[in-house]
Amino acid sequence: MLRKLICNLTLLALLLTFFGVGTTLTLAAAITSTVTCTIEDQTGVAVTIYNNNLALIKDHRQLQLNSGIVKLDFRGVSAKMRPETALFTAAGLSVVEQNFEFDLLTPSSLLQKYVGQEVEVIRQHPTTGVESREKATVLSANNGVVLKFDDHIESGVPGRLSFANLPENLRDKPTLSMVLESADRGTKDIELSYLSSGLHWQADYVAELNSTDDAINLSGWVTLTNTSGATYRNAKLQLVAGDVHQAPVEREFADNSRRQMKVKSMSVATPQMAKERMFEYHLYTLDRPTTIADKQSKQVALLQAAQVPCKKEFILKGSSYYYRQAHGEIDRKLKVGVFVEIENRKQNHLGMPLPKGVVRVYKEDTSGALQFVGEDRIDHTPENEIVRLKLGDAFDLTGTKKQSNFQKIGGDGRYNYIYETAFEIKLKNAKTEPVTIKVVEPIPGDWEMLEESHKHKKESSSVSSWEILVPAAGEAVLNYKVRVKF
Repeated sequence: MLRKLICNLTLLALLLTFFGVGTTLTLAAAITSTVTCTIEDQTGVAVTIYNNNLALIKDHRQLQLNSGIVKLDFRGVSAKMRPETALFTAAGLSVVEQNFEFDLLTPSSLLQKYVGQEVEVIRQHPTTGVESREKATVLSANNGVVLKFDDHIESGVPGRLSFANLPENLRDKPTLSMVLESADRGTKDIELSYLSSGLHWQADYVAELNSTDDAINLSGWVTLTNTSGATYRNAKLQLVAGDVHQAPVEREFADNSRRQMKVKSMSVATPQMAKERMFEYHLYTLDRPTTIADKQSKQVALLQAAQVPCKKEFILKGSSYYYRQAHGEIDRKLKVGVFVEIENRKQNHLGMPLPKGVVRVYKEDTSGALQFVGEDRIDHTPENEIVRLKLGDAFDLTGTKKQSNFQKIGGDGRYNYIYETAFEIKLKNAKTEPVTIKVVEPIPGDWEMLEESHKHKKESSSVSSWEILVPAAGEAVLNYKVRVKF
């Protein structure tokens, strides 16, 4: 039907041109009516938000349409929508053309549209208060306004400006303008789906350590941020945890929005997000509608787990480049990191996919007040995996390291050297109780442990570790010698 209509219009235009009639018919001439669809026509909206500043919007609306070619202004869409992803679905309707109009109405944009046109300048007498009106032509609106009056030119705005009308392509809200072919007249249920940036979510976790540092109470929050330029009222909210690949674009626009985060208390509502597997990701669904307002950050409960077993570790990490040449004394004061390790298992009151985010850890002092003791960022963590958090460096634990021996015992080229090197690591403990410090050394090349004061564990082909018990208010020394082949 549409193809036949366009062919007839094209034939009519050719005939008029042949007979010298200077009229050109376009698709606009075939439009029988214009309908504006606003947020008030919305019957439902669903928002699926991904981790990487991406969201899928599914907007359901109901409106009255005539038959024939209809122009539909779909208002209230995201200002950061990707129009090439728009999918319009409705029975008896087909899309002929669509235009995304995101040039929003501001004093500056209105002046830009009026360059070369007349405006009315309204001035008020400073003493009498009497208003006078005078016509002027806008010559420029870049970095200020230049107006041409009958006998002179002025820069700046000498009074209030009055505009005759609003330019057609200047909108107060982002609008997707579509030309539709409607098969019949009546009430239509329509759905517009599209991808948009400006919507983001992340998980934020709050953990409270017990007095013996062997269990935590863990609360999880979902933090939503909306800078898309639209509000989604009573939306069905779903969140996708996982790294969804997107085709690279030639230019990317930085999102300079900033969020002000608030520390939440340990008391949270019952988790309200159901989880399920979806493709190779995890999908979280809020069990009630929620309004996601523009320029807003909001938080909803994700999980709550009490008495989750954890293990505190003290770890001293080395570097691989010490094994390639002579160094002598390497460092007189090495920092010992403090880590907390959690196993994400059902028997530990967890056992659910944990979206990536920041875990902030607190602990009560002797007066019962919560104190912040550190934070770390975790990646997406499936069930039965280990979460390891670095909370800081131990104040009362230190180490020193020196190379006690180094010699080249073979090799005549860049890639067949053989070295033997020995190290002494002295660990000090100023605490009133003994602690175990795990020394982790990345050793390059093909290596063999020749001598050691404590038994090592081969963590991997390039990592060796020792667990050293350091007495209270005392010290312990690790000595080892290794042969390295490059």
